[in-house]
Amino acid sequence: MIYIFETEILNNKSLAASMKKIYGLNTFQINLIIKQLGFSKNFKVSNLSSDQLVKLVKLIENSNLVLTSDLKKSQSFSLRHLIDIKALKGLRRIQGYPIRGQRTHTNSKTSKRQKRF
Repeated sequence: MIYIFETEILNNKSLAASMKKIYGLNTFQINLIIKQLGFSKNFKVSNLSSDQLVKLVKLIENSNLVLTSDLKKSQSFSLRHLIDIKALKGLRRIQGYPIRGQRTHTNSKTSKRQKRF
């Protein structure tokens, strides 16, 4: 197992499938990274050498992507900001109602049950 950006990556999967575990990377970005490094889509993580692993980490760091804990912090800060300024989205989030204008008369049973912040 390899840890990249606070994420455990399994050795037995392909590089593209295992990089999807990193919070903030989508398939388009992963395919671009793999192309820039010159790997095939079916390249296994277990076949990575230490030099290739260092190149992979440096390429992701230099791509100006917000990943893992930084992304989670920014998302929670933006949600907390909506609550602090008492925007409608923030108030509905506190009350546990649907945020984006969905119907509440019959269809919002799950959002009423879940308390999110």
